[in-house]
Amino acid sequence: MKKPRVFCIASIVALFVISGVFAQQTGGRPPVRQHTVIKSGVLKTLPSDQKLGLKNKSEFKKSNKELEVKANGIPVHRVGQFPSRHNPNSIKEQNHNFSLSLNQTPAIEPIPLHNDTGRGPPNIPFGIAVNGVLFDPGTAEFYMGDRKADWNYEAMSGAVLLGLDHNHAHVQPSGSYHYHGLPTGLLEKIGLHPEEHSPLVGYSMDGYPIYALFGLKDPEDPNSEIIKMISSYRLKKGKRPSPPGGKYDGTFSKDYEFVRGLGDLDECNGRITKTKEFPRGTYAYFLTENWPVIPRYFRAEPLRLRGGMHQRRENRNEIPLRKSK
Repeated sequence: MKKPRVFCIASIVALFVISGVFAQQTGGRPPVRQHTVIKSGVLKTLPSDQKLGLKNKSEFKKSNKELEVKANGIPVHRVGQFPSRHNPNSIKEQNHNFSLSLNQTPAIEPIPLHNDTGRGPPNIPFGIAVNGVLFDPGTAEFYMGDRKADWNYEAMSGAVLLGLDHNHAHVQPSGSYHYHGLPTGLLEKIGLHPEEHSPLVGYSMDGYPIYALFGLKDPEDPNSEIIKMISSYRLKKGKRPSPPGGKYDGTFSKDYEFVRGLGDLDECNGRITKTKEFPRGTYAYFLTENWPVIPRYFRAEPLRLRGGMHQRRENRNEIPLRKSK
């Protein structure tokens, strides 16, 4: 009498696994993992000592209105060992082929890359690096797997190990290698130096440029002192409501709050500044050491890359650019 029961349980488990694989292969949503961790941990990263046998292909062509992007998502630096214990996926060539608007008008309110509606993907990529690798800081991990409660885990918190390498990157089931934090290998390749303004690191999905860590103290003066950019976010004080409970410590994205003027950057982790590429000035994003590291808000309506969708919603509420502190 026990054998049928064992067979039934095994069949259910197998069906669950197969359905998850099928969902990933067909672009559907895989089963959500039910985490119970409410405390941040030590972020453990894999040594980036593997040289890929795949060749990088990345092409950026500018016109007056658009930036045409063609890339295969293969980095120009060494990576961690994938598959790995906490990331079972292998790096594969991608087909990034899209155009970004270069004449955007900022929206009235910052546009989040995180989707808290419970429908569609929980996050969208923020941008693409100059080597053709996506900046994709969000995760699909939630407390108790409850997306509606929206306690979304931070990849860099160490609470849930996602198999990041020293470049703070890992691999999606599609084979897409992508950055969750500072792309250390890339920053070394492009010559980032603390005494110089950051080189161009990439472009956001709303078309504005991305830089990293170092910028002008006076964004209007190209000869101004170089300083390390600090975001205007901080951990909230006290304890989270229950569930999940626990102290605000960076385990979840909602552990942080924006305080205008606290740092050098606005809510989108950006500012208007002059750079080598834009001597007349531009709105630009910065990667920072403190949260969010990679920005979580767009200044203008972004191109939304997820599940094969390349679309930009019409932005009806627009205002001129304003300078940030």
